[in-house]
Amino acid sequence: MANKAALVVPAIKKHTATVIMAHGLGDSGAGWVSLAESWRRRGKFEDVKFIFPNAPNIPITVNMGMHMPGWYDITNFDDLKQAHDEVGILRSRGVFTKFITDEVAAGIPSNRIILGGFSQGGAISLFTGLTTPHKLGGVFGLSCYLVLGDKIKDFVKEASEANKDTPFFMAHGDVDQVVKFAWGQQTSEVLQKELGHKVDFKVYRGLGHSADMKEIDDLEKFIKDCLPASEAL
Repeated sequence: MANKAALVVPAIKKHTATVIMAHGLGDSGAGWVSLAESWRRRGKFEDVKFIFPNAPNIPITVNMGMHMPGWYDITNFDDLKQAHDEVGILRSRGVFTKFITDEVAAGIPSNRIILGGFSQGGAISLFTGLTTPHKLGGVFGLSCYLVLGDKIKDFVKEASEANKDTPFFMAHGDVDQVVKFAWGQQTSEVLQKELGHKVDFKVYRGLGHSADMKEIDDLEKFIKDCLPASEAL
């Protein structure tokens, strides 16, 4: 169940920051590399290294036990408060924590690291961002939801609320047929009202379970705001 090596788009100037982007269920890191490549072509984030991890192939209960790339198992998909695969979630949190600590060991301050993802990748990114002891530069989740919500306060306490003031960005299409729009709304409310985080929750009219250019533009602005240009440091 080992993960394939992550895909990396290196910085083309002095490396001062890192963005880690997690894919959704059944996808791969290659599915999101074009995001960094587009920014490269436009001269954006030249001092930023992009990491696109690959989830291991695991059996997914809701897909008749078929093996596919996944950060954790999904046993049903009807209720936000459904039973979650805690073992798988914590295992994947360990994977992303290792990416963070490796970047810190390479000389990148943790507050110059942004963690995020789409769908299941967004869910594991939110969970990791909420519960890591490392102060991050920002956390984002696209078309995603909160996992282990019934235990999240306990996990956050264990992390000493290191990211209490870290900006969170969430984005969701209002006709998402996979991860219900209401789940994104509820997740944003829990993060803000129950956990006290700053969340910018944006809604995209007519968008299903995917990303569109307006959303990517908003994500670009979020990353730019979280990572001031290196010459400004």
